[in-house]
This record gives sequence, structure tokens and C-alpha cells, in this order.
Amino acid sequence: MCRHLGWLGRPRTLAELVLEPPSSLLVQSWAPRRQRYGTVNADGWGVGFFTPGRPGPARWRSARPLWGDASFASVAPVVSSGCVLAAVRSASAGMPVEESATAPFTDGRWLLSHNGRVDRAVLPPVRGGESTVDSALLAALVFARGLDALGDTVCEVAAADPAARLNLLAADGTRLLATTWGDTLSALVTADGIALASEPWDDDPRWTDVPDRHLVEATPDGLTTTPLT
Repeated sequence: MCRHLGWLGRPRTLAELVLEPPSSLLVQSWAPRRQRYGTVNADGWGVGFFTPGRPGPARWRSARPLWGDASFASVAPVVSSGCVLAAVRSASAGMPVEESATAPFTDGRWLLSHNGRVDRAVLPPVRGGESTVDSALLAALVFARGLDALGDTVCEVAAADPAARLNLLAADGTRLLATTWGDTLSALVTADGIALASEPWDDDPRWTDVPDRHLVEATPDGLTTTPLT
């Protein structure tokens, strides 16, 4: 379980996206408004972002609560990006609390976060998992199958584990992809860009809730949603 967000559009500072909104990820780390499973997200945090001229994403992850990381708070106002993926973590029971278990995960091109849980026993073995936690193994499977098959992968995993919650969020610098399967996701479309988030970071009336069991794609051309069956 976790809370995550993605941004695609005009470059914004990490502080603008993660720390400053009234219901930011920082606030959601101790007081989420829409979280269905768990009460706090104090088992780590991570931010990934893309910058021009760099072939892959940069990441900053920690196993500490976001509210306790003064170093990030000091740097976030001066780091900007037009494509960002960030998350705060609530570890599933029995899962280790460690930096490598914290989203976003990467294959060197994509960033990916998982809000939910899945039985690791149903996931086929693949190489490249950054940790033994369910989210890292699921991320490795998605990377191995390819992000263009994200919807099919989610449906296959859900069929193998009907109790799984599979809200995924991914970014590659030019687009965002997300799935809703068992938890919340909201979208904000503005003249400056598109945000996808587990829950709205403010009370802007333009936020809309994405229906469950849908695939979402955000590009510079707009937002599309497709049912997952």
C-alpha cells in the first residue's frame, strides 16, 4: 500500500509537486484522506524524474518517513522536471523496510510505482527485481513484459490472485501510464500539464476520479482511459 503521483507537463519543482500542496504526498505520509488500506505511509519514500539530455531517469529513495528527510526538503525547491513520479510507502505485513523496496522502481528507461499488494507466489520468475517485496517483483514482471502490455499483465496477475490490488503508475519522460484495480486514482488536466495521483493534492474542482479497472494514458495530447477486462 502507498500513495503515489505522476506529473507530465510544464517543468515544476519537486517541492511544488511533493511537499507544498495542502494535501501533498508529505501530508499523505501521515494523514491520507482516501487511503483504503493502512493509515500512514511512513515506511519510505521515493521520487524519480527525467531531465533533458539524460538518457534515463534519476531517483532519490529512502526507507525513512518523508517528513523526517531534511535533505530532500532543502533540495526539492531547486530541482525541476516536466515528468515526475513520486511515492510514499506503507509496507505490507512481513515485507522488509529498505530503500530498495521503495518505489519508484526502474529498468533504466521507465519508472514504476505500485499501490496495492499481490501474492508473490503467483508472479512468474523474472530477472531484475530490485528487492524481494511484492511491488518490486511485480515491477520486474511489468518491465519484462513491456509497458505496452501493462493492461494485459495486470489482468493476468489479477486472474492468478483475485485478492490482488494492482494500481500501477509508470512514466518514461514523455507519457504516464496507470491502472486502477482495487484502489483510488484521480486525474487533473490543466493548461500546464496532467497529474495522476492516488488522491488529489488539493481541492481543485478539476480533479476527477478514474473508475476502477481502467488503464490510463497521459501524453502531451491529453488523457485517455480504457476499461480493463
